[in-house]
Amino acid sequence: MTDAELLQTCRIVFPGHRASTPAQTFGAMAAWCEQNNVAHDVYGSGALIEAFEHKIAELLGFEAAVFCISGTMAQVTALRLACEDRARALVALHPTSHIIVHEKSNYQLLGHFHALQAGERHRPWSVDDLAAIPDQLGAVAMEVPMREIGGQNPSWIELDAIKAHCRGRGAHLHMDGARLWEAAAGYGRSPREVAHGFDSVYVSLYKGIGGLGGSMLAGSAEFVARAAEWFRREGGNLIHRSPYVVSAAMQFDARLAAMPAYFARTQWLYEILRAHPSIKPNPARPQANILHLHLPASREKALAIRNQLACDHGIWLFGRAAHGALADTCVVELYVGDNLLDMPDSAAVEALALLSAALAA
Repeated sequence: MTDAELLQTCRIVFPGHRASTPAQTFGAMAAWCEQNNVAHDVYGSGALIEAFEHKIAELLGFEAAVFCISGTMAQVTALRLACEDRARALVALHPTSHIIVHEKSNYQLLGHFHALQAGERHRPWSVDDLAAIPDQLGAVAMEVPMREIGGQNPSWIELDAIKAHCRGRGAHLHMDGARLWEAAAGYGRSPREVAHGFDSVYVSLYKGIGGLGGSMLAGSAEFVARAAEWFRREGGNLIHRSPYVVSAAMQFDARLAAMPAYFARTQWLYEILRAHPSIKPNPARPQANILHLHLPASREKALAIRNQLACDHGIWLFGRAAHGALADTCVVELYVGDNLLDMPDSAAVEALALLSAALAA
């Protein structure tokens, strides 16, 4: 049985939002389109997509925003344009940046810019990490929050210092805001407050929002217009963006409204984890509704435990597991969404106790 098939048999699922079948998703989209008299856009021109782009721009405090089929395309394009504007080809990236970890050296192979890794792998940036760079930077790309280290963020004071530092040295400050909505809840601030001081922001339409895919890039009107032209040149000129926009727009407000509740549930989960000291959460205190659990078991053993609990108890605790830095340890990720929010407290407590017992055995 595949992981996906095993997951389907479970009555209790920890990570993420409730999964919908394609038929359920497309049915909900069709009903929403009927209710809102939605027509297809044509190459990005249309009432729905233009209104949604304007909504994202307003929400983040920018002049404009534009849809892009993927964050991978949006971010490296934005950073290349920022470097061109300043005639400086160097971009500072955290070692865990999505661009470095997941994008197959696209910036380098496509000749977009040169990347310089700054800061330490296991902690968020500080302003000192950037100040230590003597080179002239065209741009600084900062993930908010930093997924690969458990959804960590710099403190609000440190974030303000980073914004001021980049402004003072004339470097374009770009936000990888794939999970900006989650970070805003963790900071107890609005998305606009978090985005203030950045020169451009990318947000995902599918990660926390639950759309089919796609992203938005926000910035000045001139910057966004140039990026949109490059998206077309790079193959992102879909004749209809409407399926992606509808799937995000129809649930966007509800998802944003739920972010504080997801974060509160994450805080509750941390309290429950205190009873199981062998399961170590990272960060030490919640900073968004995403966290990593460091387990005292090899990756293979952790996956075997996950599968056994799924077969015996109908409990699905996590998806993938990654090898830990130490032998016989591993790391798993939890995104606290609808599943944990709606789960009875007793079910969550029982599931963690079963995991802890299995790890001890």
